[in-house]
Amino acid sequence: MASVTFDKATRRFPSMDRPAVDSLDLEIEDGEFMVLLGPSGCGKSTCLRMLAGLEDVDSGSILIGVRDVTHLPPRDRNIAMVFQDYALYPHLSAADNIGFALKIARMSRVRARQRVEYAASVLDIEQFLARRPGSLAGGEQQRVATGRVLVRDPRVYLMDEPLSNLDARLRAQTRTQLVRLQNHLGITTVYVTHDQAEAMAVGDRLAVLKDGVLQQVGTPKEVYARPANTFVGGFIGSPAMNLFRLPLSAAGARLGALEVPLPRGTLRAAGAGGAEEIVLGVRPEQFDFLSPQDRESPGLDLVVEAVEDTGAVVYLHTTAWSGEGLARIVVRLPGRPTYGRGATLRVAVRADGVHCFSAVTGQRLPEDAEASAAT
Repeated sequence: MASVTFDKATRRFPSMDRPAVDSLDLEIEDGEFMVLLGPSGCGKSTCLRMLAGLEDVDSGSILIGVRDVTHLPPRDRNIAMVFQDYALYPHLSAADNIGFALKIARMSRVRARQRVEYAASVLDIEQFLARRPGSLAGGEQQRVATGRVLVRDPRVYLMDEPLSNLDARLRAQTRTQLVRLQNHLGITTVYVTHDQAEAMAVGDRLAVLKDGVLQQVGTPKEVYARPANTFVGGFIGSPAMNLFRLPLSAAGARLGALEVPLPRGTLRAAGAGGAEEIVLGVRPEQFDFLSPQDRESPGLDLVVEAVEDTGAVVYLHTTAWSGEGLARIVVRLPGRPTYGRGATLRVAVRADGVHCFSAVTGQRLPEDAEASAAT
């Protein structure tokens, strides 16, 4: 086992006008399950390939434990990697593909067979061990590729979207098994995905990237509860956080007819440099529902455009007049009430449910306690 350190690691491609990975500083603890998360093209797979030795590091360094591996070939890094494609040997059975590295390492047949069977049981592919890759479905091939890594005893596991070809039910089942296995083995794991729900489910911590730049590192709970900027706030969460660009008022910001009060420190930070707007973020579950007959309490009138019923909860996709035009707002319903398209409802924003970001930089604004600490 070992920690992993990216020290201002940078990778540039001649065809790009910006670095694919730009001065990445990231500490991954020994035994940690770290998820690199972001949209396509953000640099997360390039980070993994740099760590594996499959991409050059143009500047900065990468360490595994205390050993600088920046310029070492892949074979000298003692890592095991699951690629996004399958990379299976077509002439070998699934069992032989899984156990190929063990054969090269001259492990005894009995012990190697035990490891192969254990990995197959974790991934639910015991029935496919005698078959060749050409007779397996894509999801089954991906599980064989994952099993080939699980039987190894490396210092670091690297996984590049290993579950991308599995159906939803099997993906959820397999990711739980992967986490259980990683916790049992305690081997440092770096896992790449663009699926934020998957990242939230498996990661000890998340590293969110955009355009090759690290945006935020934290536990899933920390990143969800206190996103560092509007990108992280809008990317983490399904459905995404509602983001409103609103004019500042003396006491806060006005969303349509609803006045949203804000702490004094937040207002000062939002208006720094003469800015007259603020970006407010409200997650779908951070609305309170008001009675349509309650016209005394300050609220926002919504019109339902679509209903997303997930079974466990219901999300309403609505529109409201924001003062600057129509705003699209997603709200989560409590319980199981039903609304149809065209229905109207009235909501208020919870006092503790507002995330405040600079309209200029997009960065999270300090609250009163944070502003006082900063001064």
